[in-house]
Amino acid sequence: MSLRLLILLNFAAAAYLTGLIWTVQVVHYPSFGQVPKAAWAAFHAAHTRRMSYVVLVPMVLELGLAIWLAWAGRAALPSGSGWWSVALVVLVWAVTFFISVPFHNCLAVGYDYIAIDGLIRTNWFRTVLWTARAGLLGWLLAR
Repeated sequence: MSLRLLILLNFAAAAYLTGLIWTVQVVHYPSFGQVPKAAWAAFHAAHTRRMSYVVLVPMVLELGLAIWLAWAGRAALPSGSGWWSVALVVLVWAVTFFISVPFHNCLAVGYDYIAIDGLIRTNWFRTVLWTARAGLLGWLLAR
């Protein structure tokens, strides 16, 4: 596979996840506060199940593609940009599993405005990281 195609596949995965995280950040998570407390348990269970369908496979694919790009482009990509791309993905995973998942675990127990607020505030880390990765890959495509 050509390096350009590999960059394009990485960009496609990053663009998808970047668009998704911006939607989650600006629309979806803030709407959590509008869910009636009586409906919260069913809502959150459905949210968690459905979001895993649209997030889990693309995140795993993105990680694999990022590692492949870093390895395949180690001599051709400027300034270690392939490894920076991997680092951004690893940071997204770290924030997801060490910050976002614990907030969701708290919310699985019941409605908690403080947890919702914490989820919204800390999700900016993932939003910025994915946006930076999409920007880096866009730059690599354009050069």
